[in-house]
Amino acid sequence: MRFWETWRSWRWLPALTMMLAIWGFSSLPSRALPDFNWADLLVKKGGHMTGYALLAWSYCHALQDRPRGKRRCWLALGLVFLYALSDEWHQGFVPGRHASGWDVLIDTTGGGLFLWWYVRHGAGWQQDKSG
Repeated sequence: MRFWETWRSWRWLPALTMMLAIWGFSSLPSRALPDFNWADLLVKKGGHMTGYALLAWSYCHALQDRPRGKRRCWLALGLVFLYALSDEWHQGFVPGRHASGWDVLIDTTGGGLFLWWYVRHGAGWQQDKSG
């Protein structure tokens, strides 16, 4: 059976959608970004954390049949980190934007906070608590 014909392949659709959305926002030149006055830093970095929290959730969703429990969350966090790195590298080529290690940290923190909540409330290890 081909990859795209299995129902499990469709689990990756939310992750691919989030990755495409993040890529799209990262592709905007700095002059196209809105200015939120005094709340600019809060809104933009909060957006980073929220976007990467959703990406972490979508990775967990896609990895349902993969390692169970905490191992699945660690794998999802690793994927979030790798995507954050690639996103910052990509931003280095966008006019008026630059790559930032701080943004990688903020992005990964957003994913990590969601995964912490996910595991803490039991959703991350429903079937195997040995994680």
